[in-house]
Amino acid sequence: MTNPADRAAPTGPRIPEAVHRRRWAILGVLMLSLLIVVLDNSILNVAIKTISTPAPTGLGATQSELEWAINAYTLVFAGLLFTAGLLGDRLGRKKVLLGGLAVFGIGSALAAFSGSPGELIAFRAVMGLGAAFVMPATLAVLMNVFEREEQPKAIGIWAGGVGLAIAIGPITGGVLLDHFWWGSVFLINVPIVLLALALMLWLVPDSRDPKPGRVDPVGVVLSVVGLVLLVYGIIKGGQLADFTDATVLSTIGAGLAVLVAFVVFEKRSDHPSIDVTYFKNKVFSSAIAAIALVFFALMGVTFFSVFYTQSVRGYSPLQTGLLMLPLAAAQMIFAPRARLLVDRFGNKATTTAGMLVIAAMLAAFATLEADTPIWILEVIFFLMGTGMAHIMTPVSVVIMQALPREKAGSASALSNTFRQVGGALGIAVLGSVLSTAYRTGIEDKLGTLPPAVRHTAGESIEATLGVAAKLGPEGKTLVTPAYDAFLHAMHVTALWGAGVALVGTVVVALFLPGKPPAPQQGEEEKELSDTRS
Repeated sequence: MTNPADRAAPTGPRIPEAVHRRRWAILGVLMLSLLIVVLDNSILNVAIKTISTPAPTGLGATQSELEWAINAYTLVFAGLLFTAGLLGDRLGRKKVLLGGLAVFGIGSALAAFSGSPGELIAFRAVMGLGAAFVMPATLAVLMNVFEREEQPKAIGIWAGGVGLAIAIGPITGGVLLDHFWWGSVFLINVPIVLLALALMLWLVPDSRDPKPGRVDPVGVVLSVVGLVLLVYGIIKGGQLADFTDATVLSTIGAGLAVLVAFVVFEKRSDHPSIDVTYFKNKVFSSAIAAIALVFFALMGVTFFSVFYTQSVRGYSPLQTGLLMLPLAAAQMIFAPRARLLVDRFGNKATTTAGMLVIAAMLAAFATLEADTPIWILEVIFFLMGTGMAHIMTPVSVVIMQALPREKAGSASALSNTFRQVGGALGIAVLGSVLSTAYRTGIEDKLGTLPPAVRHTAGESIEATLGVAAKLGPEGKTLVTPAYDAFLHAMHVTALWGAGVALVGTVVVALFLPGKPPAPQQGEEEKELSDTRS
C-alpha cells in the first residue's frame, strides 16, 4: 500500500473502480444474454419432432426443412459475427448488445406464429441476425471488465452458462410443449429479452476499440453466400440420398469456390473481416479447429438423439429434456473447474483428453438399440458434457488471450464463427448421412406405396411413421422396419461423428501448447503488460 508503484506493473488501474466492484453482477447480465441465444437452439432440439408433426399439432416440416430451421439461424449467425464484432468495437459493445437483443426478441415473437416451415426458416434467420450481435459482445465486455488474471475464471463461469442453457432449454421446451402449442418455445424468449435489456441498461458499461477496423461488406456477402450454397448442397444430397446428382455437386462446388474467393479477398484486403494471418499461428488455428470439430460432432448427434428418444423410445418432449440433463449438468460442474486441470497438466493434455472422451461417447451411440437400458444413455450424455467442458474452457482462453484485449470482439467473433459453422456443417453433413442411411434401410419396405408417397415416406422416421398412421392397420407393418432403419442410420451417423472427433483429437495433441514453465509464463505476462501500457 505504501509503495503503489510496486503493484502498478502487474495489475494497473486499467478498469475503473466502479466497474470493477460490480464485475460479477455484469457477468450475470452477460450470461443472461448468452443464455437466451443458446437456450433457443437447445429448446428447438426438443421441439423438432413436434414441428415435424402435421398441422394442427406442428407444421409438418420435412427433415430437410428442420435442418434449415436450425441452419438458417446458425448460418446468418456465423456469417455476421465478424461484422457484429467490428461494429461493437466501433459503435460500442453495449449499444450493439441492446440492438441485438431487441432484434432477437422480435424474431422470436414472429417465429412463434409462423404459418409454414418456410416462414419459420425466415424468422429463424432474423433471430440469427440478432444473436450475431449478442454473442461476441458478451465476451468482449467480459474481457473489458475483468483484469487478465481473473479472465480464465470469468470465461470458465461464462462457458458454464452454456451448460446452464443446455440444461434449462430442453426441460423448458418439454414443459411448454406439454401445455402449449409448438410456437411457445420461441415466445418464451420475449420476457427473458425484456429482463436482459432492463438489467443491461442499468449495469453494463459501454466499451469500444480505440482503433476499430473498417466493416467489410464484400467479405460478409462472400462468406454467407459460400456457406449457404455449401450447406444447401449437402442437405440436398441427403434429401435425395444421392451425392452424385448434378444439382448437388454443382451447388457444393459453387459454395466451395465462393469460400475460396472469400479467403483470397480477405488476404488482399486492408480491412478484412477475418485476418487470415492469425491462422499462421498453429496454436490459434488448432484451438479454433477444436471448437469447430466439437460442435460439428455434437450438433449432429443432438439432432438424431431427439428422434431416438422420442420416435423410437416413445419419451415425451419433457422426458427428453430431462434425459439431456446429465449433458448440461456435467458442463455446469466442470466448465468453471477446467482451468484447474489446465494449471496442473496444461492445455494440450486437458483438451486432448476431452476430445478422446467425446469421440468415445459418440462411438458409444452406435451400441444403442430400442431396448437398451436408459441409464446407459444418461452415462453417455454425462461423459459427453464432461469432455466438452474440458475442451471449451481452455480453448476459449487460448483464443481470447491470443489477440490484444482491444480486439476482444474479433477474437470472440472468430471463436463463435467457427463454433457455429462447425455446428451448421455437423447438422448438414451428419443429418445427410442419417437421411441417406435411413432411406437405404427403409426403401425396399416401401414398395407397396405409390411412387410420390414412397419418396416422402423414405426421408425420415417421422415421415415413415406419418404415412403409416394415415394408412391405418395396413401401415402397422412399416413401424418396426422404420425403427430398425433408423437405428442402423443412427449407428452409422454416430461413427462418422466419432471419426470427426478423433481428427480433432489429433489436431489438438499435435499443436496446442503443453504446460509452460513458470518463468516463461512470467515473461509472457511482462511482455503483455509492456505492449498494453
